[in-house]
Amino acid sequence: MAPPSQRRSSYSRRAQYNVFTGYILAGLGALVGAVLLGVSLFQPSLFGWARSGASDTVAPAAETAATVRTGTRTLWESIAGYYRAGSKNAELEREMEIARIRLVEAKAVEQENRRLKALIGLQDTSAEPVAMARLIGSTASSTRRFAYVGVGRRDGVKVGMPVRSPRGVVGRILEVGADSARVLLLTDSESVLPVRRAKDEVVAFAEGRGDGLLRIRLINLGINPLEPGDVFVTSGAGGYYRPGTAVAILTEKTDDGGLARLISDPAATDFVAIDPIFEPEAVVAVQTPVEQELGN
Repeated sequence: MAPPSQRRSSYSRRAQYNVFTGYILAGLGALVGAVLLGVSLFQPSLFGWARSGASDTVAPAAETAATVRTGTRTLWESIAGYYRAGSKNAELEREMEIARIRLVEAKAVEQENRRLKALIGLQDTSAEPVAMARLIGSTASSTRRFAYVGVGRRDGVKVGMPVRSPRGVVGRILEVGADSARVLLLTDSESVLPVRRAKDEVVAFAEGRGDGLLRIRLINLGINPLEPGDVFVTSGAGGYYRPGTAVAILTEKTDDGGLARLISDPAATDFVAIDPIFEPEAVVAVQTPVEQELGN
């Protein structure tokens, strides 16, 4: 009778060593993975340099992909609009929507200027953006909401700088690499933005929910004066964002505020502007040690 073509590992000392070595390597890999997972949960800022480096590495390819994606999307939208005979109407509607937002922002700025002039007799001047960039990526499916831009430390971008689109606020810079940066979106569960109703001085906080909506929480509790359709703009409190920039539109009223839809949807935004921090002294005064370390 011919011997079997394959022998069991128990009959070969070399095979036993191979199996034993495989078990050891698998155990070490699992242990290292558990340690890295624990560090990332309890010290998320520890790997900021690695994320920034990886973001810088893939930034050119991501920007190229974003350009192709935008061009393809525009091509298909033009073809579909031609067959629907509605491309011109869609463009006019978008322009009218932006014009309405700009009108609301202008009224909010005018009201803010009147209030400031009455208090201190000074006129606020707008600052030029630090950089213009394309959104080159974002979190696809996660409870956290981040985006990435193709400019970084070499372009003058710093942690905490506001990010806005032609429609309104998108978020603020969270981490900065040499040629790219990570943006904390307003819809992230860790994002809190001081806002006010555009037509009066009703102040509130816009808190991200992680699902694409904002929770408007009134500061002064009592009778809720909000109504669906109310537009909220930045109040300027906290020092990061310049007052009067569009943020959200209320869609649902609750006991302590309401739920709102973000005006500047990151999914429909191609280019953004990175603005200087409105009041750097106020921001430094309230920054946590981790934020100050990232800023340095």
